[in-house]
Amino acid sequence: MHNADILGRLTQQLELPFSNPVLVFSLILLIILLAPIIMGKFKIPGIVGFIMAGIAVGPHGLNLLTKNSAVELFSTIGLLYIMFIAGIELDLNEFKQKKHKSFVFGFFTFCIPILIGFPVCYYALGYSLITSALTASMFATHTLVAYPIVSKYGVAKNEAVAISVGGTILTDTAVLILLPVIMGAKDGGLGFGFWLQLMISLSIFAFIMFVLIPPLANWFFNRYRDSKTLPYVFVLFIVFVSAFLSQLAGVEPIIGAFVAGLALNKAVQQSSTLMSRIDFVGNAIFIPFFLISVGMLVDLRVLGRGPQATIVAVSLTLGALLGKWLAALSTQKIFKYSGIQRNLIFGLSSAHAAATLAIILVGYKAQIIDDNILNGTIILILVTCVVASFATERAAKKVVAPIEDPEIYQNPKLPATSGNDTSNCL
Repeated sequence: MHNADILGRLTQQLELPFSNPVLVFSLILLIILLAPIIMGKFKIPGIVGFIMAGIAVGPHGLNLLTKNSAVELFSTIGLLYIMFIAGIELDLNEFKQKKHKSFVFGFFTFCIPILIGFPVCYYALGYSLITSALTASMFATHTLVAYPIVSKYGVAKNEAVAISVGGTILTDTAVLILLPVIMGAKDGGLGFGFWLQLMISLSIFAFIMFVLIPPLANWFFNRYRDSKTLPYVFVLFIVFVSAFLSQLAGVEPIIGAFVAGLALNKAVQQSSTLMSRIDFVGNAIFIPFFLISVGMLVDLRVLGRGPQATIVAVSLTLGALLGKWLAALSTQKIFKYSGIQRNLIFGLSSAHAAATLAIILVGYKAQIIDDNILNGTIILILVTCVVASFATERAAKKVVAPIEDPEIYQNPKLPATSGNDTSNCL
């Protein structure tokens, strides 16, 4: 009888999808532990392993996990963490010197994908004007999914990375502001009041983050510099309050997380211990959680539901990658970057995830986007995240190659071991 009770409890706990929070968290930690090890055996970026694992254990795979509130919470934290780290690690002095380059890249990575995406959706796939405009705006977004790779290789200070991060926030901000504009156009709600409210709310948000938060952070870090936990908790608090305030201002929380990184940039950079803790917790828990949750959205079976679903998925994916490649190429030609730097820019800017999902899900709930575009976008997210990871890792390795070879570093005329000139990357 006792054995029967144990077997019954075991059967109940292992019922799919797992509902026991302890078991769910254990499985997530096992994935976070094993994915980089297994992917490393095949020389594949660990990021890809997290996404593939999410596909395998998600509701469209083995159905071990479902997108419940706990997974959504950790996924949201991971996404905000990626954007926050991008802001906190940004070399502000370098960015100020190169800000015009970030604006140029931001312009290219916003306009070129939209100019490709709209004709693809409107003429090639035959969607309506409002649907094509909303879907094309998705082409312009990208998420810094591959940013942990440049951090790992220590090339985050490279100029190509700086303008990629700057361009990311510019284009994502533009698209996420464009989103309510498109929705307002659908509902006929665009007018002077809409624009006035948006500008006032964004101005108040900027005042809080760039005028009030920095002196508060400096005071807090000086007051509690000897504490092992309070400065880190304070940083997390500012990140999530900023994300919430950005929502109130009318833009997506990822913008707020990035702005929090900028607001705390100088204060946090003065403490290497605090910076190490921020990197450790993010890379160990939160960011892998987000990547696994992205994989859980992917349903590869949609490709077998008829030719239209496949055509839409392939068209969206190729259009998105082409737009980001041309934006990186245009930036390279104008500023005379090396091919490796161009690939680094492309790798960082080609992954679609956060803002893309935000746009498509809003459009889907408003019945502007159909099932084919929704499923095609999920396939696009998978493919672009994989491409971005490989492209970024390959480029980052080539950037650091001269540093690892002192003779090449001291004599840029000598060829790097990869066969490409990397002297311009440093």
